[in-house]
This record gives sequence, C-alpha cells and structure tokens, in this order.
Amino acid sequence: MPKVLIPTPLRQYADKHDTVDMGGTTVGEVLHTLTHQYQELRRQLYSDEGKLRSFVNVYLNDEDIRYLKKEATPVKDGDTISIVPSIAGGAPVVEAPPQPATLSKEEILRYSRHLIMPEVGMEGQLKLKQAKVLMIGAGGLGAPLGMYLAAAGVGRIGIVDFDVVDFTNLQRQVIHGTSDVGRKKLDSAADTMHEINPYVQIDKHETALSSENALDLFKDYDIIVDGTDNFPTRYLVNDACVLTGKPNVYGSIFRFEGQATVFAYQGGPCYRCLYPEPPPPGLVPSCAEGGVLGILPGTIGLIQATETVKLILQKGELLVGRLLLYDALAMRFRELKLRKNPECPVCGAHPTVTKLIDYQQFWFLKQAGFKKVKNMKGGILAWSDKVDPKVPKY
Repeated sequence: MPKVLIPTPLRQYADKHDTVDMGGTTVGEVLHTLTHQYQELRRQLYSDEGKLRSFVNVYLNDEDIRYLKKEATPVKDGDTISIVPSIAGGAPVVEAPPQPATLSKEEILRYSRHLIMPEVGMEGQLKLKQAKVLMIGAGGLGAPLGMYLAAAGVGRIGIVDFDVVDFTNLQRQVIHGTSDVGRKKLDSAADTMHEINPYVQIDKHETALSSENALDLFKDYDIIVDGTDNFPTRYLVNDACVLTGKPNVYGSIFRFEGQATVFAYQGGPCYRCLYPEPPPPGLVPSCAEGGVLGILPGTIGLIQATETVKLILQKGELLVGRLLLYDALAMRFRELKLRKNPECPVCGAHPTVTKLIDYQQFWFLKQAGFKKVKNMKGGILAWSDKVDPKVPKY
C-alpha cells in the first residue's frame, strides 16, 4: 500500500497524522481516498472544480507527477507520495486561537508563531508555561539554552551556577556581555533571560552541585539540562537524574566537536551505560586546556533546547538511545545507537551506585592510595577530621 507524507501545515486537517497508508492504483485514486477520509483536507488540496490547486505539488517518490502522468501516474506498494504545498514564513494562515484566561493578551501575541503550529498550539504553549526546567551551568551551553528556553515560554527555569563572568567567557557565552565581566553569571544570565521574556520565572541557585544538594535541587523540576564542563559534575547529574527519575538532556563540546542526547528517559540508557566510571582527573583535557570554537556551544546548546521543548510538548522523535555527533570542521552530523546496559552500575538490573558520590574527592582519594573508597557526608573535610587527619584540607 502506498504511503502519503502529510506536511506540517496540513496535518491539522488529517487528525495530526504525518504519514498515512492509502490504497489505490494511481496517484489520483490515492489522493481521492485520502481526501474522502479527511474532508477538510480536500478543500486545501483541490479547487471547487476538483483540480489540484496551483500552489500544491505532488511527488511520487522523488519525481514531480506533473512530469509523469499527473494524477494518472500508477503507484505500487512501497511507493511514497509527498504533498508539497507552498508556505510563507513557515506556517499557514489560520484563525487566531481564543484567548484563554491562562495566557495574557501580551503572551498570546508573543507566542503567536507557536500558537499557529499544530504541534504546539494553545495546548502546547500552556505545557511550556507550566514546565519546570533546571539548567546546570550558565556558561557556553547554558547561554543558548537559557535564552531560547526563555523565549519559548518555559514558565519556570532554574539555573545552578556559582561562577563570575570573565573576559575569556565572552567568546562563546553569549548570554553575558562585556559590561557583565565581574558579575555573577546567575545575575547576568537572569537579566538577559528576563529581557527576552519577562513572563518566565527564573530561580537562581548560587551553589556548586554536590552529592548533598543535587537530589533536593532536582526534585522541584521536570527536566534537567546538563551544561557542565567537567566529568565529576556530569556523573553527578546523571546519577541524580536516574535516582530521581528525571530526564537528562545532555550536551558536551570540545574544540570543533560536540555531542548531544537524552539520557535516563523512559527506560533509555544513561551516561554510565556508555562510561561506567569517569576518567581520572587530567586524562581528558577541558575546554580551558584544549580550547573550543566559540560558535560550537551555540549549535549543541540549541540542540539541547530543542530536545527539552520536544520533551515538554511530547512531540517528535527524541534523542533517546541515539548519540548525535557533530563535527564543525567537516560540517557533518553522525548518529550512533546507544543501548541500555543491563549491568550499568546505576540504572541496570542490579545497581551498585545507589547514593550520590562527589567524584572530585572520590578520585583524589583513589590517587592518594585508598582502594576501597566510599562517599562520606561532609566530603574531604569530614574525611580528614574523622578518618585520616593526614589527608590535607583545601
């Protein structure tokens, strides 16, 4: 049976389907069956005289039927029919939705390009407004994340960061400006996001993420977005997401390359399914040591923002079980399959990691010769006070 691809502007007239299987021996018969089933779609495709409208093109596989036998073009099982209407500005003209009490007139105007999209609409915009997203970091990845999540209308955005803006940040952390140098990144980022959208709530968490506060911070949010630049925090974010059942929208960057995926979502793999333990400190250089193309975090951060919005809207195919690799020099995307590891130490059938660990201290102690390292409340200071006073305090 031939398959018909329904373009975004017309899905609202086909019960929001993007593809449908329709019987018929010619393109015309398939379209007749399609428009008989979806009456509203017929007005969009055909004139009152029953002719295909001039702004609608139809392709059989990759060939325009106007250069074949038009609607008499024969079709067979496995063929794909694509409907390609002319669109202006990325969306069809539709009637404005009614103004609900939950969105102000100003918000309806602000989000109008969302509201006319069948995949968002009023229902989706209200989901965005009710969503609670926690960003870990207000740096390179956090910059595009914060600005676009605010612009999209995500109602509550938390930011975890304790750093200040430095001149070296300005090459890539576009949420901050020259006049912000020396300011707390939390304050600078919040000011920029509120300038973009004053209708969003921004929670500022001025703290380093640790095993003592991660679970408490995560519990008030729906989605966690990892914008960190170091392995200890990355593992901490992953483990806390698994333990709290929150999806982890992951991104990482280095020089000209980036990665993105969604971990720990609906039985999908987590970061530890890839790498059970972090590398020792210093083995893998950071951006501060190896550099990063200033544009790169914009690309990866926007992919993370896109996946976050898709999670909120519950639309599209998420990057779950798929690791997206980006090579800016080659301008090439590749995708690798990720599989859940049944022996994963945190999300596997028999997890061995059931509590959070501060990995910076974990690896310090391992390098110091301690073989059976356990996490301890109070960290390295408590270890020095209560276990081994020879361990120096910093």
